[in-house]
Amino acid sequence: MKIPKKIRTYCPRCRTHTEHSVTIYKHGKRRALAEGERRYRRKQEGYGSKRKPEQKRFAKVTKNVVLKLKCTKCGYLSHRRGIRLKKFELVEVVR
Repeated sequence: MKIPKKIRTYCPRCRTHTEHSVTIYKHGKRRALAEGERRYRRKQEGYGSKRKPEQKRFAKVTKNVVLKLKCTKCGYLSHRRGIRLKKFELVEVVR
């Protein structure tokens, strides 16, 4: 699916519809010292057994692609709910 690089949508800070630049959201690196990560590592330890069973078949073939919208007027960042896509690309829209 082709996603435009600029979208005109509502900005909650400006309280009007403004031009937003679009990028794809990518999660950051996990913090090794975060409590949840430490708990996960501790539970994974042991004599070969995993905490959860390994999945034999894939339930889904696509990932949710979350759009990151940045207001060009005030710089406010907001996320748009994920869409399930196999292939996506950001394109310039010529009007």
